[in-house]
Amino acid sequence: MILVIDIGTSSIRAAAVDPGPGEILEVVQAPFPPSTPAPGLVEFDPVALATTLLSCAEEVVARRGAPESVAITAQRASTVVWDRQSGAPVSTGLGWQDLRTIGDCLAVRAEHGIDIAPNQTATKAAHLIATSGVNRADVLIGTIDSWAAWTLSAGSAHVTDHTNAAVTGLYSLSGDGWDETACGIFGLDPGSLPSILDSCGELALAEALPGSPPIRAIVGDQQASLIGQSCVRPGVAKITFGTGGMLDMVVGGDPPAEARRAPNGCFPIVGWAERGALEWGLEAVMLAAGSNVDWLRDDLGLISTSAESHELAAQCEDSGGVVFVPAPLGLGTPSWDYGARGTLLGLTRGSERSQVVRAVLEGVANRGVDLVEAAEADGSIGITALRVDGGMSRNPTFLRALSDATGRTVEVSPHVEATTLGAARLAAVAGGLWPSVGDLADEWRPIEVIEPRISAIRDRWSDAIERSREWIPGLSALDF
Repeated sequence: MILVIDIGTSSIRAAAVDPGPGEILEVVQAPFPPSTPAPGLVEFDPVALATTLLSCAEEVVARRGAPESVAITAQRASTVVWDRQSGAPVSTGLGWQDLRTIGDCLAVRAEHGIDIAPNQTATKAAHLIATSGVNRADVLIGTIDSWAAWTLSAGSAHVTDHTNAAVTGLYSLSGDGWDETACGIFGLDPGSLPSILDSCGELALAEALPGSPPIRAIVGDQQASLIGQSCVRPGVAKITFGTGGMLDMVVGGDPPAEARRAPNGCFPIVGWAERGALEWGLEAVMLAAGSNVDWLRDDLGLISTSAESHELAAQCEDSGGVVFVPAPLGLGTPSWDYGARGTLLGLTRGSERSQVVRAVLEGVANRGVDLVEAAEADGSIGITALRVDGGMSRNPTFLRALSDATGRTVEVSPHVEATTLGAARLAAVAGGLWPSVGDLADEWRPIEVIEPRISAIRDRWSDAIERSREWIPGLSALDF
């Protein structure tokens, strides 16, 4: 049994996993939503996070016994700064969605020509140190995975892996450590940052747990989902349709020429690191996916449950010409227009509730096509298989729309959250169950396969997207 610690944006869970058959044996989950004291500010309590993490882990161990090893997967780029000696956080943690450092990002670009986004770690860490008034040499800086490893190791290990380090804005593309020039620009001491280790191996000991089991995997959440769906070879991609949507795929072992966004809006990522070798990939982002279904339910009242979106949309053969662009927070890949807004077009007096709901599901599917096309262009690799997880992967109408719109076979993950399985299987590779991460390619067992049909879902999509653009010009002018 492998104990997986999975720290999301709004909850923390511990799971007992049998990695061979991919069976999740036990889950203990606790809500842990961030606080938003003002628009654009997203914070969390690092001490409460550590306490909740340990409580969930200890409950799973009490039910299932001591694990063979521990794996950590977490939201990326959220930042904690803590005292090197006492281990006490110097302030609240800043969530990856926090936007208070937008001005700092723009100032760094103007002065140094460096593209850095507010959802990366660099400006968050600099802000926490500056506003706490601490000496930069007296603190340690970490993303959530580092804070979790510090907690589980009882303060004996300050570590991260390449998948998490690569999204901080402080990482050297050579893969051999932190970029000292970038650290200097942000006023950060490289000695405060964690050691960068492989994503799987003998990484630390979980001394805070009974028996001090080894921590054998640390990996970012989207990369864990990539591995959990066996997307470990070029040409196979996954999209996680949760609150937002993330497409990730492997492109090979050659590092990108630069860390910035590619021409079609994708970002380079490290898929995983194994025995000192990095597997590179890319990521395409949809800012709102399942949150559009939440909007139908909680704000418009057109449905009473998320599942009803399928039931209602299935009552009509098509949307009756209604088209929806899911952009309540702007558009991500490929255009990255923060000033775009959600757009509902083609309404007539005869438009029905079911058609509007279907249009929303088809709109998310169309954005999925945008991600696929952008990833193929930026990666110069055709996507032959599309695998999906996340809450919307259990919506039959949406899955049918996605397959038809992309013109590709859609394969559905057996687990709604494939992150847990991916982290467990990384730890199992370190433990010798598989020779390498690449051998996980043969472990894919979808619960459903949807073949595409001829469809008109993409008709007028480009026109609809264009109409949603630059609704708030000031936001549209921002580019990170």
